Amino acid sequence: MAENKRKVGHPFSDNPKKNPVTIRLTSDDYSKLKEYAEEHSMTMTQVIMEGIQLVYSK
Repeated sequence: MAENKRKVGHPFSDNPKKNPVTIRLTSDDYSKLKEYAEEHSMTMTQVIMEGIQLVYSK
């Protein structure tokens, strides 16, 4: 019976994000990033990831 039990929680991703990156921003850059994210209903991570995709699409 115990062998059929599955753990409850978030399913594993096919492409897990396991490489954290830390950056330092000026107060001005941080404010701009935060403001843009709030205006577009995004997280700051989503804004940064979108920027990375823009660089790769060039």
